[in-house]
Amino acid sequence: MNYYSLNNKNTKVSFQEAVIQGLAPDRGLYFPEEITPLSQSFFDTIENLSNEEIAFEVIQQFIGNEIPEIELKQIVTETLCFDFPCVLVEENVYSLELYHGPTMAFKDVGARFMSRCLAYFNKGKDLKNTVLVATSGDTGGAVASGFLGVKGVEVVILYPSGKVSDIQERQLTTLGQNITALEVDGVFDDCQDMVKQAFLDSDLKHKNLTSANSINIARWLPQMFYFFFAYKALKKYDKPLVVSCPSGNFGNICAGILAKKLGLPIEHFVASTNVNDTVPKFLENGFYDAKPSIATISNAMDVGNPSNFVRIQEMYHNDLEEFSKDFSSYSFTDEVTKSAMKDIFSNTGYIAEPHGAVGYLGLKKELKKHSNCIGVFLETAHPIKFLDTVEPVLNIKLEIPKQIESVLGKEKNRVKIISYYELKQFLIQYNNY
Repeated sequence: MNYYSLNNKNTKVSFQEAVIQGLAPDRGLYFPEEITPLSQSFFDTIENLSNEEIAFEVIQQFIGNEIPEIELKQIVTETLCFDFPCVLVEENVYSLELYHGPTMAFKDVGARFMSRCLAYFNKGKDLKNTVLVATSGDTGGAVASGFLGVKGVEVVILYPSGKVSDIQERQLTTLGQNITALEVDGVFDDCQDMVKQAFLDSDLKHKNLTSANSINIARWLPQMFYFFFAYKALKKYDKPLVVSCPSGNFGNICAGILAKKLGLPIEHFVASTNVNDTVPKFLENGFYDAKPSIATISNAMDVGNPSNFVRIQEMYHNDLEEFSKDFSSYSFTDEVTKSAMKDIFSNTGYIAEPHGAVGYLGLKKELKKHSNCIGVFLETAHPIKFLDTVEPVLNIKLEIPKQIESVLGKEKNRVKIISYYELKQFLIQYNNY
């Protein structure tokens, strides 16, 4: 399987090269050259397959023969070492819980998959890679956990100062070993811009930089798995599915649309956002106007210029009319989000954190147009990750899961930076290699 740059289709690389480069030299995101739909028999019998068997069938074509079948199956098994329950919240509305992994966020899947691919490619080589990643919340913790102790890989995580929760920050800053956190005086978009600039800096080529953000195909592609798992769980009801994704950098929903291109029967997608509403506005007026991000209680979605949206446009040939048949996007304020959290809890007893609540709101709005459908919203992180919001809004005390307990007593270690120059100097001096 080859991948081309979305800035220049003549720039083609292998899966391995795309993983290691992260971003194309022309700043374009990589995209698979071919998308071959899965057989109808696969969907007819999907309920009889394990999650590992489903994931292997889904991902295999995108890797080809670059990772042998036995090793790829092992990578998939190690990636999917936790559950993905589809929980009934109210009639015809389900929460797909993606937070049962080691850092209690959906990004555990992509981070674990990518780390193991990189470890395979580095096997037997005297080579070091530097994984450079920007986080608006959960990416950093998932990447830190997924890459912790991986031989030949150093991880540098940039996060915006004061704009991630305390628990999220602890998951980035307390692990040590091959993980370093940089606290940036700015917003997530500043972190992401610095990462992209570093990839294109010829002075840093010897650092073998790659990204573990969803711009990297090995982080992005495995997110397709969630949608197949939801379909497997709900197929027995024989109703079309509407899926709502809380959306920040649009990697999750982009993976969902790719799953649809593989033949997965999803009726409609909803990109549910907070007040960072670049995409909802685009669908309204056809004008893509990226703006600086605004801080909200759903901080992992505080993205003003979502990187993965160009991949979605590619799958619909930049045809807005065609795209709108499968896709809607709605934005919601913090106040509306808090109100939804209260309503969900008081009516059903289900605890939704802010991102899940935004997903729920978008789903309910779209289901008004799809009365015969089952709705699924993605619950992307455990409520404990946002206890400073969840506890006062719902007037409850959350129990601390064991995954989180392990980081609470540890000291935070991070380096503060304010500019790309400081990032560059740090990377040049980092481990002196």
